[in-house]
Amino acid sequence: MLDPKLIRETPDLVRAALAKKHLTVDLDAVLATDAAWRAQMQEVELLRSTQKAANTAMAALPKGTPEFIAKVQEMKAVSAQVKEREVHLKETEEKFRTAMLSLPNLPHASVPEGRTPEENVVFASHGAHDEPRPHALPHWEIPGFDRLFDFARGAKVTGAGFPFYVGDGARIVRALLHFFLDENAKAGYVEVAPPIFVNAASATATGQLPDKEGQMYETADPLYAVPTAEVPLTNFFRDEIIDEAALPIYRCAYTPCFRREAGSYGKDVRGLNRLHQFDKVELLKWVHPATSYDELDRLRLDAESLLKKLELPYRVLLMCGGDLGFAQSKKYDLEVWSAGQKRWLEVSSCSNFEAFQARRAQIRFRSKESGKPELVHTINGSGLAVPRVLAALLENNLQPDGRVKIPAALLPYFGRDFLSFT
Repeated sequence: MLDPKLIRETPDLVRAALAKKHLTVDLDAVLATDAAWRAQMQEVELLRSTQKAANTAMAALPKGTPEFIAKVQEMKAVSAQVKEREVHLKETEEKFRTAMLSLPNLPHASVPEGRTPEENVVFASHGAHDEPRPHALPHWEIPGFDRLFDFARGAKVTGAGFPFYVGDGARIVRALLHFFLDENAKAGYVEVAPPIFVNAASATATGQLPDKEGQMYETADPLYAVPTAEVPLTNFFRDEIIDEAALPIYRCAYTPCFRREAGSYGKDVRGLNRLHQFDKVELLKWVHPATSYDELDRLRLDAESLLKKLELPYRVLLMCGGDLGFAQSKKYDLEVWSAGQKRWLEVSSCSNFEAFQARRAQIRFRSKESGKPELVHTINGSGLAVPRVLAALLENNLQPDGRVKIPAALLPYFGRDFLSFT
């Protein structure tokens, strides 16, 4: 959520920043609702002051006198007005909160201009993605793929996008998760095993609601299956004040993730490219605003180090304004090269939300300098998502005999030099 004071005092600055995201936002309507809410609040406060003054005057009068009876009538009239105005104030306050929740975060000044993904900037790259790999195939075309990754039976049991992982298929997923968690722990992230269902307040705090209702699985309670561990992890400190000396706080978590992926089609959904249920390790930081962007760069490098150790060619994209998410101020995407598909696959988004999520969740620290509570900044990124990393491993490391060579860093976890489909 944006700072209401920022919107009131510098609306043109906010309009210009929002325009960089190429989103349609009616800021005038938000400002009008804010003005109505503040006017009604002043009216209620004035009536309460009148009510308090009448009550004080009445207490000084002898009971039963004409003056006392007149003050009682005045009190009743003012009290009725207060109750009536409070109802309208509450309604307007709720409209204002709803309007504020509809506003996206503002992009950081370093975010490049652009409307479409094609205008994202290649920030860095690692490895020779154009190295010849004559035996590479799209992973779903590898002979025996269906034995280890059974999409047909998954569709029978649940639906499309919910595969079974069998034998070495399950083993390689477990190996990757253990590798990610161990490496992240070495980088200073404390592992957390969070709930995989969250309530509406948690989803609202991180910006999934009211922006992404259509992408989440909802139960009748209602609870939401986590689309990413970002949601429960961020809410760990909701409505709390953190000791400033404890910042920055680093956490990581593995969860299965659930996304409806409504509207996805074509080559993007083949094989492991896009699933409704998948495994991912999330990195999350609560940081002091003064170190926010340095911490974003460190988190990105932590995620990059995993790809380097897996010997996967990758590139880093700095996302343009039009390709930023609703809640993000700045975002880098890490993409691995898929030799069989001959395309880049996103495996991590590393984002700074500044105080946007913290204001919604009321996550604060008490400043030593001012002595007052201030909002933290939240930063997160995948460290990493399994399916597309796995797809790139299968395709880039496919051998002439149909086996897949396991990278050296993964050998202690997988236990064998090769994955076999037979």
